[in-house]
Amino acid sequence: MIRKIKKNHFVPFLLIAGLVLSINVVSQPDHSAGISGELKQWHKVTLTFDGPESGENAETNPFLDYRLIVTFSNGKQTFTVPGYYAADGDAAHSGASDGDKWRCHFVPPETGKWSWKASFREGPDIALDEGVMAGEASFFDGDTGSFKVVSTDKEAPDFRAKGVLQYSGGHYLQFAHTREYFLKGGADSPENFLAYNEIDQTYDADAGSGSYEHIGGFIHEYKPHIKDWHSGDPTWKDGKGKGIIGALNYLAGKGMNSVYFLTYNMDGGDGRDVWMWLDEEERKRFDCSKLDQWEIIFDHMDQLGLMLHVVTQETENDHDLGGSAGLNPVRNLYYRELMARFGHHLAIVWNLGEENNTPDADRKEIAAFIRSLDPYDHPITVHTHVNEALKFYDDLLGNDNFEATSIQSNFPNYHNEAVVLRQRSAEAGRKWAIFADEQGPASKGVLPDADDPAHDIPRKLGLWGNLMGGGAGVEWYFGHQYAHMDINCEDWRSRDIMWDQTRYALNFFHTYLPFWEMTPADDLTSMADDYCFAKEGEVYAIYLPNVGRTELDLSGSNSEFEVKWYNPRTGGELKNGSIKIVEGGDMRNIGSPPEGQNEDWTVLVKRSDL
Repeated sequence: MIRKIKKNHFVPFLLIAGLVLSINVVSQPDHSAGISGELKQWHKVTLTFDGPESGENAETNPFLDYRLIVTFSNGKQTFTVPGYYAADGDAAHSGASDGDKWRCHFVPPETGKWSWKASFREGPDIALDEGVMAGEASFFDGDTGSFKVVSTDKEAPDFRAKGVLQYSGGHYLQFAHTREYFLKGGADSPENFLAYNEIDQTYDADAGSGSYEHIGGFIHEYKPHIKDWHSGDPTWKDGKGKGIIGALNYLAGKGMNSVYFLTYNMDGGDGRDVWMWLDEEERKRFDCSKLDQWEIIFDHMDQLGLMLHVVTQETENDHDLGGSAGLNPVRNLYYRELMARFGHHLAIVWNLGEENNTPDADRKEIAAFIRSLDPYDHPITVHTHVNEALKFYDDLLGNDNFEATSIQSNFPNYHNEAVVLRQRSAEAGRKWAIFADEQGPASKGVLPDADDPAHDIPRKLGLWGNLMGGGAGVEWYFGHQYAHMDINCEDWRSRDIMWDQTRYALNFFHTYLPFWEMTPADDLTSMADDYCFAKEGEVYAIYLPNVGRTELDLSGSNSEFEVKWYNPRTGGELKNGSIKIVEGGDMRNIGSPPEGQNEDWTVLVKRSDL
């Protein structure tokens, strides 16, 4: 286990344009680290070392019997970052499995001078040894250097303009640089997003086995999204990757900001087509070219503003990796490689598993292990079984290593689960972000636009139900009965209308509400089935799912309030209804919407002097 020297809490910094990039590298003369990447705040800086010649199948396992750690410091903050074996250093494009390159990624949270020191040790199973001086010093162990970092020049939605997405002590995650609070809207399907035919050694391990006949030996190609790839976008191996990169472009273009995906679905999992190792049977040696190609995809997600929701196992295999449910050498090595290769990405939520069956004691141990490896303290969650959220998290609430929910539930439960779990987490002393990540029944989820063009139930009960309950957003699951379902979805345009409706909701919250200061307050309205979200005495949002009328209790204020209406089906500007102004001091009728009396509407009631 590799522990951070110091816990880090990020603070915002001003963007300063026009500074000249300068590099000052200091290292031992015999072993120089190559530094690549833009040396800018929140950008990936990569150190590549010349080390022992090795290979994925070398007798001395380069993933297990060598250990690279690099410590970065600017005098105020110190980060201990795990590194990894990188074959020839260009495996995404060369396909190499051998080489002498060893690599570490770092994202500097501040401008100025950063110094680094490498620890490179060798010995049997040393990657799993927490002893700083374990094993024997090797090659570039003890090498040092430094570099200077200037301000980022990126703009939102690029995460490099926002900083790391972190837990901030409240019910919403927050970007460290801009201090913007995060509301999630994105794709829960396909969960095997990385099962893409142009990623090296990626195939359907069920092909020809008779398993999962409804999938039919399927592997993703994302052909409908090749047209969404743009000149200048990344590829690998002379043009591979356009389908998956184009798919991400499309989703980000719809205003979404998150993708849920598995990194391991073997050992009985759905699809059996995503793994990090050399093949479907191996569990201690990793595929360098495949993982470098994943890194190209993840880098593009950072630039598009798409959070990585990394689901590390699933219900079918959460007891199988390494032969147990908890920490063991195989699972430890798996998480170490995940952190070393991908922990530098700015917006990550680590998910301990889909429909997770791991005992709570093991969940806590695994979460603590992830936290010890992750220099940036990305949020950690675990996914529930269907409709079990209100009892699933009982023993995890208040634990220092969990920051969010990942709820699977039927649509009618979404609002109440957000309200209750938000309150319970606060009472436990550690407020959680309440994310809803899968919708039941499993056969349906969110249907294609062709089958449900209105999406009334997902919009009313799922999307607005979560957000108005103080939730932090949703990812949409596609079921298994309809076209472009959870495992074989090739075209995210199949839910084009649902992405639009999700964007309209997120836009309303970000534009008109100080939502991070508001709380669920359904008891303030007269209708039984509407939702109220309030900063009492200042601003109220009321969602009316069926009937465009209600009364609002303003007895706590004698101020004047403006009343505006927002269409959650089409978005757009606020509109006037039948009543434009109400006075505080009592229960007040807020009038009727500008049109569509029997449609859903959102009402903004805001104190006139704000």
